[in-house]
Amino acid sequence: MVSDGHKPDNGRSGGGLPGNFIQDIIDEDRRAGRYGGRVHTRFPPEPNGYLHIGHAKAIVVDFGIAQANGGLCNLRFDDTNPSKEDPEYVEAIQRDIRWLGYDWGDRLYFASDYFEQLYQYAEELIKRGKAYVCDLSPEEIREYRGTLTEPGRESPYRNRSVEENLDLFRRMRAGEFPDGSRVLRAKIDMRSPNINMRDPVLYRIQHTAHHRTGDTWCIYPTYDFAHPLSDAIEGVTHSLCTLEFEDHRPLYNWLLEALEIPEPPKQIEFARLNLSHTVTSKRKLRQLVEEGYVRGWDDPRLPTLSGMRRRGYPPEAIRMFCEQTGVTKTNSVIHISQLEHCVREVLNRKARRVMAVLRPLKVVITNYPEGAMEEFEVENNPEDPAAGTRRVPFTREIYIERDDFLEDPPPKFFRLAPGREVRLKGAYYITCQEVVKDPDTGDVIELRCTYDPASRGGETPDGRRVKATLHWVSAAHARPAEVRLYDHLFLTEDPDEGGGFLANLNPESLKVLTGCLVEAGLEDCEPGRQFQFLRHGYFSVDPDSTQKRLVFNRIVSLKDAWAKIRGQQVKAR
Repeated sequence: MVSDGHKPDNGRSGGGLPGNFIQDIIDEDRRAGRYGGRVHTRFPPEPNGYLHIGHAKAIVVDFGIAQANGGLCNLRFDDTNPSKEDPEYVEAIQRDIRWLGYDWGDRLYFASDYFEQLYQYAEELIKRGKAYVCDLSPEEIREYRGTLTEPGRESPYRNRSVEENLDLFRRMRAGEFPDGSRVLRAKIDMRSPNINMRDPVLYRIQHTAHHRTGDTWCIYPTYDFAHPLSDAIEGVTHSLCTLEFEDHRPLYNWLLEALEIPEPPKQIEFARLNLSHTVTSKRKLRQLVEEGYVRGWDDPRLPTLSGMRRRGYPPEAIRMFCEQTGVTKTNSVIHISQLEHCVREVLNRKARRVMAVLRPLKVVITNYPEGAMEEFEVENNPEDPAAGTRRVPFTREIYIERDDFLEDPPPKFFRLAPGREVRLKGAYYITCQEVVKDPDTGDVIELRCTYDPASRGGETPDGRRVKATLHWVSAAHARPAEVRLYDHLFLTEDPDEGGGFLANLNPESLKVLTGCLVEAGLEDCEPGRQFQFLRHGYFSVDPDSTQKRLVFNRIVSLKDAWAKIRGQQVKAR
């Protein structure tokens, strides 16, 4: 069920999740002999948008709990609202779940698979006197429902006979009535303190073609009706969902009891994943996409899984993050730096180190032979001996980072300056002898340096040391590249504070650098390949990249803000 090295723990902790209350409930069910010892969960996304980091937590819980208990997890699309659904989302959701490392086997289902059976269940409720057709408008239904402090009022159509309700419901199905003119409602209790139990709507009229069933249906079940019954049809034992559905659980149970479903599934709620500097509302994400604030659903600044994949996040880092946050009953906001810490943890182990100069400054080594070229052997990843080494070409003309030189350096600036010696990564010691400036602007455009031939590989016979090591690329071999520097999409931890999420957009969330230079060989890398650009951070090859036009996304910087925050928390204790 899980790929790319993510193995089940074969313990009782929910597939890598810390010990949690859901597992305790499952253990008790097994001790009591419920469900014959089976554990069967499901992940039920709506195909009306792309999955995001919050969904990733639900996926890890749904699939992880099933896996830890030797059970099964279905993928079921809740496609009960055709006006907002699209096959594009169906395909994207499947792609994202597989990328995250999970597989549902042959258990791919749609609520639309059960439309006929759900309709028959609805008729059965009518026959049992537990549902009725209501002619109130949507506005009137809201008015009659009451408030949190005032009870609701019964619909004037609540006491229709079974025969009249069946006739009207069948005519609804036949398409005799316009949208919004009638609904089917459960007959429960209009005075219930739980508003969800005040005769909730079970079916509504919607003359909209469905992406799978076409024009077969013009009435569609609500999520609250389809959800528990689809669980029962599929043999789900534990229906795991986030806390916002806790108030819906009484309706979930009422429907199963009213229809006398044998061995009904059990709904269990856990806290959703809320992330700082992030919005996960589908409405807000759609607005960001459709109004052009970002470049699409896979924009690397978005918390969508497709955006994170394009940015270069490793799926195992997202799983690690979801597992670290645990399974609780209390909502909280996790700082985004904790997610970035997990990304660094994984990439530090697996990402190959390469040299890239984002703001190039030309260096001519005047005492190095013209036309000469030699190669230096450089390690690919000091954290992974199996990664081996590579050979990097060195020539008379190289480029270094512009920020690595100051003509008039302040104290504690140890990089290159006039008359100062530094080490080139894996190559030689060089000393700056001359600064060449643009005669019109006065900007530094070139440095003329000398090298110490005895310092090959970064060591000197006299054992002298320098305080700075610079990365560099050979002018003759480097490849031009575009580098996209991503930052948080929102300026504030809570994007909705103040003037709202659009007012808190970060105007510096994307900086595009052109004229960058990277090591030769990267032009052959597939999109998604991850690297550490020495001293810059972790980067990945963007799908826009070609051999002639290399494009890289910054995944995360090298600075680990979460490690600092966590250290401060430990110190405070």
